[in-house]
Amino acid sequence: MERCRICQKPLAQNEIGATKKLINRNTTEFLCVHCLAEKFGVTEERINEMIETFKKNGCTLFV
Repeated sequence: MERCRICQKPLAQNEIGATKKLINRNTTEFLCVHCLAEKFGVTEERINEMIETFKKNGCTLFV
């Protein structure tokens, strides 16, 4: 099971997809929603909204 590079929280598939979509598609180190939000200076809600948008647009990085 993958873990957040910063806080070591176990990650859901959508968190892995968000890291790949927002940081680098080829990365092997991933961030949880909380740490992604801190990195980009936005709320966790905003990251989750982005995930939903990517899913609705058919991005295959998300389940």
